[in-house]
Order: sequence, then C-alpha cells, then structure tokens
Amino acid sequence: MTVIFSMGVSVDGFIADREGRFNWTVPSDELFRFHTDRVRELGAYICGRRLYETMLPWETDPSMRDDELRTEFAEIWTAIPKIVFSRTLEKVEGNARLAESSVADEFAAALEATDGDIEVGGAGMAGQAFELGLIDELRIFRYPVVVGGGTPFLPPVAETVRMEMIETRAFGSEVIYERYGRARD
Repeated sequence: MTVIFSMGVSVDGFIADREGRFNWTVPSDELFRFHTDRVRELGAYICGRRLYETMLPWETDPSMRDDELRTEFAEIWTAIPKIVFSRTLEKVEGNARLAESSVADEFAAALEATDGDIEVGGAGMAGQAFELGLIDELRIFRYPVVVGGGTPFLPPVAETVRMEMIETRAFGSEVIYERYGRARD
C-alpha cells in the first residue's frame, strides 16, 4: 500500500493562484481517463474540508454524470471511503466520515482498513502528512502556466527530503505527469 499526494500544479509549483483559483487545471478527456484509472486503485481518500467540499458534487449532483466518462468517475469516487479533517464541519455527506483522531492515527487506521492505496488531498492536509513522513509518493500534474503565487504544492521543510523519479508522462494537452517516491536510505 502506498500513501500518495497528487495534485495539479503550475510550472512554478502552486496548486491554486493568489485568489484561490485553479481553473487552469481542467483536464482533457485523455487526462480525465488517466485520473479515473488512478482513482480506481484507491482504497481510501483523506482530505481537508475545502477539497472535500470541492469533490462532494461527484457524489451528490446528478449533473456531474452527464456523459459516460464522468459517470464512471463518479461511481468510482462514490465507492471510496473518505476521511475528512475539519475544524468547522459538524457532519459530512456521501461515503465520508469526519476524522476523530490525530493525522498519524487516522492514517494508520486507514492503512489498516484497506488493501488499496491511500490518497491525500488538499495542500494543508498533505502538508501535515508530508511533514510527519506519512507520504510515500508525490504525483504531480504540471500544467503549462505560471501563476506567480498562491497555495504551494508542498510546505517549506526543515530538512531536505530526497525523492526518486518513478515515472513521467506527457499528455496531449501539454500536461506533464511526474511521479516521485520517497527515497529510502
């Protein structure tokens, strides 16, 4: 089992611009199919409130299933158990539950409960997990745009974290997929 942090990123390393927008990460159909195949492998998804709310329509809004490709993704996404970290939500919808323990404890419980990979979503949540050494792989979808500031993909780190290149792939839409594993000494 692998714990993964995966997001769309600007060339200069941001997942959202200074206004919180990420509209430049809309995937082509080719990239959407790739995401669907990746998500199919997940046994759990751990995220913060903002990403949970962004993704919730895939479980609750019938208009998100307007074609075969999106219907397939919605069905896969709906089936994945989600753990949501939030200081403000009192309840969650869909196949989700609010986290009740520490980040480390919730990750350990998720790993125990599944044979599949676990993905972490959202910069804040992933930043905490990365700082705790809980993330095994970074999967970056680098879009050809420079936004000049905003929400960084990763937080500043106190010590160098060595990574090893596992895979790269270019998509016709000019998005570059970069997959890195944490180097194990």
